[in-house]
Amino acid sequence: MTGPREELEQLLSEPVASARVRAATAFDEIAGDRPIVLFGAGGLGKRTARGLAALGRPAIAFADNAEKLAGTQVEGIPVYSSVDAVARFGKDAVFVVAVWRSPATERMSERIGRLRSLGAQRVTSFATLGWSYPDRFLPYYAIDLPHRVLEARDDVVRAFDLLADERSRREYVAHLRLRLLLDFDRLSEPETEPEYFAPDLYPLSDDERFVDCGAFDGDTVRSFLKLLPRFAGRVHAFEPDPDSFRRLERWRDGLPAPLRERIDVSRAGVGAKSGRVSFNEGGGTGSSIGAGGGEIEIVPLDEAVASMRPTLIKVDTEGYEPEVLDGARRTISTLAPKLALCVYHRQDHPWRIPLMTHALHGSYRFTLRSYCLDGWDLVLYAVPEKS
Repeated sequence: MTGPREELEQLLSEPVASARVRAATAFDEIAGDRPIVLFGAGGLGKRTARGLAALGRPAIAFADNAEKLAGTQVEGIPVYSSVDAVARFGKDAVFVVAVWRSPATERMSERIGRLRSLGAQRVTSFATLGWSYPDRFLPYYAIDLPHRVLEARDDVVRAFDLLADERSRREYVAHLRLRLLLDFDRLSEPETEPEYFAPDLYPLSDDERFVDCGAFDGDTVRSFLKLLPRFAGRVHAFEPDPDSFRRLERWRDGLPAPLRERIDVSRAGVGAKSGRVSFNEGGGTGSSIGAGGGEIEIVPLDEAVASMRPTLIKVDTEGYEPEVLDGARRTISTLAPKLALCVYHRQDHPWRIPLMTHALHGSYRFTLRSYCLDGWDLVLYAVPEKS
């Protein structure tokens, strides 16, 4: 069996020019000039439909498993059940799977396989389309052009060498395969342990001082407190989205006074420096900094939690994780708190984020764990050797 080091070297041996050509021709090799049917009329499907229309190659139909959508129109495009869409277009059209989200309940290959089993002769994922038309569709979370991974070979290898165990190294290589080859099948099954709180990687203490960056409605804090029924430390939770923050604050305010007084909540994003930035108010886990018509306050952790002296920091900020680390340089370099960092929002985060963290404090032991199907919820744990 090939080990992760050998597989890594093999993946990175492709010439950059070859990867460029491979990506540019990926979709047309499957689709040619055939009409396009989009599977999935949700957020990604709508985004893809708009992109195709702008390219002058509009989709002719949506296929969707939601019964309520059949017979309606989305983005001006008729929606069919999957069975009816395949029966009508399966021989002549290419079906593009435009469903990829967290939490995922099935793999990309299962969606593709189901359409093929119904009789669709040509099926691919939205990512192949993105590769061939990157100016319109990319980047999209972890999906970006494969040659960019190859151009970062040295950093990719350096980050691999920081990983502490074989399990993490295999996980890392599987996520490289996704980025380089659109291979969803090699990704691992999700862990069943509590996300961000892997019990075999570090212990939790009752006096933990926990900072939650990207707290959503308090779901991670609730999970944390469930693990510590005699909690006597402090929590500071940051959430910029107004709807999510209202739910977070409402939950915190409903706690018994002794516990409520230990939990601070701030309606703010966390970043490299203080200021205001644009913000996409999604009202959910996909709210993100740097886009949209809203505006939020940003605070650096070095200023916001200096007196708290955190022992544990979780960061899930929809792609803004490097900026959070940049604003926590002093905290990390002097205190070396335990870190649980999401590294799935951008193509380069699996290597960029561990390298940033290692540069701030050299004592960290790095481990990767995945908590969702299809490449979502990949968490990098950075635990100082003393833990």
